[in-house]
Amino acid sequence: MSEPLRSGKFEVLNGLAAFAAVTMAVLAGSAPALAQPVSQPPSQAPAGANQPAPRFASLKSDRVNVRRGPGPEHAIEWVFRRAGLPVEVIATADIWRRVRDSEGATGWVLGSLLSARRTALIEPWEVKGGVARTQVPLMSTDSENATALAQVEAGVLANVKSCDSKWCFVNVANYSGYIQQHRVWGVYKGEVVR
Repeated sequence: MSEPLRSGKFEVLNGLAAFAAVTMAVLAGSAPALAQPVSQPPSQAPAGANQPAPRFASLKSDRVNVRRGPGPEHAIEWVFRRAGLPVEVIATADIWRRVRDSEGATGWVLGSLLSARRTALIEPWEVKGGVARTQVPLMSTDSENATALAQVEAGVLANVKSCDSKWCFVNVANYSGYIQQHRVWGVYKGEVVR
């Protein structure tokens, strides 16, 4: 049984676990191209936790309350349950950040619970009904003709080391390699991450 990414009113189970069960296998062929996620343009500021929105950040804790408004007097709508999960910061109000998750749900969290560390979910839009539908090749270099090192299931959490606007160099479990940038959620289309 997988753990929920968030729980409460909007409980979501991410099937084969975007965080625990990384299925890696030697790739025999290449996976088909998939639709690109919709996202807003990146901020020109660095990715620090106190920078203006929009930007991506990750959760510092495995328990982050998401509130209806920016303050402790607002009701908790749900609880994020995964440290490292990427979220998009879409607004700021004092010490509070309005965030959006990979499914489009929004709410307010304390800014101190966010990190500038970049992470991404591999094709979270391909996880339907709690079941991962696709596998994405993790390549040895930033080329479609490169050797595939492994396959990564849709919904798996990756640590983003860098992106050049087309490819991201990521770590997943004990593997490091390149994934096409349009196949991750946590990096904007065309964004360069150093």
